[in-house]
Amino acid sequence: MQKKMHFFSIIALLLFVILSCESLKSHERHLKVSQYLDKMKAGWIGQMVGVGFGGPTEFHWQGRIIPPDSLPAWKPDMVNQFQQDDIYVEMTFLSTLERYGIDATARQAGIDFANSRFRLWHANRAGRDNLRAGIAPPNSGHPKFNKHADDIDYQIEADYSGLISPGAPNMVIDLGERIGSLMNYGDGLYGGQFVGAMYSEAFFESEPVKIVCAGLAAIPEGSQYHECIPMYSNGLKKTRTTGKRHGNWLVKSII
Repeated sequence: MQKKMHFFSIIALLLFVILSCESLKSHERHLKVSQYLDKMKAGWIGQMVGVGFGGPTEFHWQGRIIPPDSLPAWKPDMVNQFQQDDIYVEMTFLSTLERYGIDATARQAGIDFANSRFRLWHANRAGRDNLRAGIAPPNSGHPKFNKHADDIDYQIEADYSGLISPGAPNMVIDLGERIGSLMNYGDGLYGGQFVGAMYSEAFFESEPVKIVCAGLAAIPEGSQYHECIPMYSNGLKKTRTTGKRHGNWLVKSII
């Protein structure tokens, strides 16, 4: 009985998300410059707050939900996250766009990224090492040359793409193809495009499900990243397992 309930819950949730996504209609939208600046600054501060608040918990609660009594105590100075790669890597991307314009090429972005001197890890580091070795984008982020190609690096540094593309998800996707490909490929790239597209939509939309739908619309339906997102809605977690499965996935309640 419990298995059947889980199955029907999944079907209902998927239908809800799909129908909600289909309700997003294409239409002209307007935003005053003052409103854009206010929302853009709020989005950037929100990113810094999230990084600052979550930073102390990194690697300590893998595969588990942090108990409320184990959450870090919030302090206002947590907002300043100048030593976090989630923040400073984006500065290089924005510098490239400021120097060469919004149509800056992957080559231009790659040269700037290769010349950066800050500390990097995983896909970012492998991508930069490849660029310095003469492996040009998008090969610098391809799994043939980068064993971290599907890591979360571009996902944690793609905020900029949505913050400078209000209501323009195609620009987010394009920036991902040019800049995200420096270090990531496939789901590693899609994660950043998903996040960026949600930022882009959030300039005009406040309903969380619709914002998530906008993110999903920016990545391929056949990707694993696209497949897993609906399962996180409404307190459902979808994880790979070698044990009992619902198809390829085991669904567990995290309520």
